Amino acid sequence: MKFRTYFGLRILTWALTVLIGVTLIFFIPRMFPSDPVDAMIGQMTMRMGAMAPGEIEAMRNALRIQFGLDGSLWVQYTTYLKNGLLRFDFGPSLMNFPTPASVIIFRSLPYTLGLMLTSTLFAWIIGNAIGLLAGFRKNKISSRILESVAICLYPIPYFLIALVLQIVLAFILGWFPLRSDIFGLPGTIAWFRSLVRAGFLPMLSVLLIGTGWWIISMKALSSSTAAEDFVLFAHFRGLSEGEIGRKYVLRNSVLPQVTALGLSLGGVFGGALMTEIIFGFPGVGVLLRGAIEMSDYNMILGCVTVSILAVSTATLIVDLVLPFIDPRIRYS
Repeated sequence: MKFRTYFGLRILTWALTVLIGVTLIFFIPRMFPSDPVDAMIGQMTMRMGAMAPGEIEAMRNALRIQFGLDGSLWVQYTTYLKNGLLRFDFGPSLMNFPTPASVIIFRSLPYTLGLMLTSTLFAWIIGNAIGLLAGFRKNKISSRILESVAICLYPIPYFLIALVLQIVLAFILGWFPLRSDIFGLPGTIAWFRSLVRAGFLPMLSVLLIGTGWWIISMKALSSSTAAEDFVLFAHFRGLSEGEIGRKYVLRNSVLPQVTALGLSLGGVFGGALMTEIIFGFPGVGVLLRGAIEMSDYNMILGCVTVSILAVSTATLIVDLVLPFIDPRIRYS
């Protein structure tokens, strides 16, 4: 019964988080001073020449209906919740009219998810492994060196690491392309090679920052756990350091790290978007930047809605898995 209550509260929290997030992202773009329909009409008149005032007004009304900008804000909001949030139908994109925004988003989403998940999991595994060694063997010189490197890496912003990697490894040494262009048909060998080559630097920039944080946090947790009485008793029993570290220190230190993994997904996702823009990686971040520049409401709503759902769902999954890892949560 307690787990059912825990499960229900987590589902309710997830639903409220999604609702508040999509509500904010619906109203914020409508506060922009620019009007996407007027901007589109301005581009059309520049290409096609001047039009009569009646034709412009008729076109403006037709475009507002087409892009879901007709009616009151409440009507637009309820329509967005019904079509966008439940059906993922965000309407046509202004930047790529008449292609639906959802088609473009789901074409780019796998690149962002692949970059985010790969970087997050590798950073979590590597950072916790190094942090465990640095905390459990804190008197070793190697542990102090690793901790110092992590402390230096963690405060550096994502974009600064990305720029340094781009300048050194791509511009000066020429080992990787300056822009993350991907060639070939998806699924082919040529496409996979270009994907690995294009995605290495963006993944490395996110990985370095994430690894620094996990080293620091795991080192603190493992140091505290290693000083507990049950670990000292294990030493008195004559158990090896490897067995003590694996069965006693790691199992008790990794539980907060599993929770932090879900909470960190939002920050890593934002860092991945910034990195995509710097490297020109064909993910959701590049789409979102172009949508903001063009005041493409439908594309902005689609990109951020999918991002909110992805981060909230990942956090929900971690929260639901945690009771099976830590029995104390099930019985609390």
